[in-house]
Amino acid sequence: MDPLVSLVAASLAFVGTHFALSHPLRAPLVGVLGENGFRGVYSLVALGTFVWAVTAFRAVGPGGAMLWNGMGEIPWIIATLVMLLASVLLAGSFVRNPALPDPRAARHAEAGPHGVFHITRHPMMWSFALWAAMHILLSPTPRQFVLAGAVCFLALVGAHMQDRKKEQLMGAAWEGWEAQTSYWPRLGRIGKAGAAAWIGGLVIWLGATYGHIHANGVPAGIWRWVG
Repeated sequence: MDPLVSLVAASLAFVGTHFALSHPLRAPLVGVLGENGFRGVYSLVALGTFVWAVTAFRAVGPGGAMLWNGMGEIPWIIATLVMLLASVLLAGSFVRNPALPDPRAARHAEAGPHGVFHITRHPMMWSFALWAAMHILLSPTPRQFVLAGAVCFLALVGAHMQDRKKEQLMGAAWEGWEAQTSYWPRLGRIGKAGAAAWIGGLVIWLGATYGHIHANGVPAGIWRWVG
């Protein structure tokens, strides 16, 4: 199979199985396997399709015509700043997040927004979407459009579908949470992210961009200009 065709198939499988297992197949599988059994199957399928996608991505190789190029360091500066924001959102998303599987989810929602949730109620999903968008900005090749595009689509459409599912599962608690928060990021509220999110985000940002050198041989973040 052509590597790019394999990547398209893997990306469709990655996105499609996430949606299928999160929505129409979730209830029947939980009924058969139980909550823990379902989570195990979900994790295995997610990992398997992701490994397939990454393997296919690498098989395509870094070549291919770029949709745009020749903008110098400007895209790198933009991506560096946006990835810092994405890292802050990701770090803060683990603190009392009503969207995560947690028996205290309704209580978290009823407590009102805090930290990065002042910016968006889906900080984790937006961090993934921003990561994907920046990879497309810096490397607008066919393989990047396929894989990063799939991640971005899964994150943003998945967040919208999660709202509908949570409304059914949590009722008034989630509806109240929606009324106080925003799907779309409100960047004017970045100052409300909180110290913990900023510290954790800086650690993630510095570590991930440094690791990028060893994983891909390409300096990213501030390491592109420092060291």
